[in-house]
Amino acid sequence: MKLYFKFLSIHFRSAMTYRASFFLSCLGQLLITTNVFLSVVFLMDRFASVGGYTLPQLALCFSVILAATSLAECFARGFDAFSRILSQAQFDRLMVRPRSLVFQVLCQDMRPTMLARLLQAAVMLAWAVRSGAVAWTPAKALVLALMILCGAAVFFGMFLIGAALCFFTLESLEVINIFTDGPREYGKYPFGVYGKPVLMVLTFLAPLALVQHWPLQYLFDRGPAWYGVLPVVSLVFLIPCGLLWRLGVRHYRSTGS
Repeated sequence: MKLYFKFLSIHFRSAMTYRASFFLSCLGQLLITTNVFLSVVFLMDRFASVGGYTLPQLALCFSVILAATSLAECFARGFDAFSRILSQAQFDRLMVRPRSLVFQVLCQDMRPTMLARLLQAAVMLAWAVRSGAVAWTPAKALVLALMILCGAAVFFGMFLIGAALCFFTLESLEVINIFTDGPREYGKYPFGVYGKPVLMVLTFLAPLALVQHWPLQYLFDRGPAWYGVLPVVSLVFLIPCGLLWRLGVRHYRSTGS
């Protein structure tokens, strides 16, 4: 863990070398996600609710996804950009080092500018809480924290799948972006709004609904209390992700370069 924080410090100091560029990049990230949520604000200015959800509830919904994706993209960027590691013949160097490959890839690349999105998510969350989106209890506060942390873990699993597939394709597959970059757009609404087929895919195939739609039903008093346990259940998704990664590593053949 000490070594991980050492790498984290290196990446942050590197990002702050050109501070103007860093803050402009942060501003760009804020503008992208703000633009996404503004479409919700304009829609709610016209209609009282969408699918029975009010604006504060949608702000809470979007802040959970935004925080989860921001954490994953900030600290697991190495897997998201893994095809570059393979194309530049850097993976051989990682394999001869006396550290876990997953640990080394995690430390290979980080994106501190994503913390700007995390700050935006915190502001939206604070506003939603003050606006009465949820009748809060200690249990609901714990479920909200689990939704964000387990959501980040699920997105990490998505990145891990994308990286594992690179062993077979040598290039990243854009289809993975549907489940990694896509939620920043369609995660502004609870996934049930998009219909039952989409909800089933995001529950049993890519378990994003387990950290967003179903726990939200508990927070909004629309579903039973056991929905609040589903974020923890979503962590089971990391098992096949890890197995696919190990399969990819065994499949890897060095070019010798």
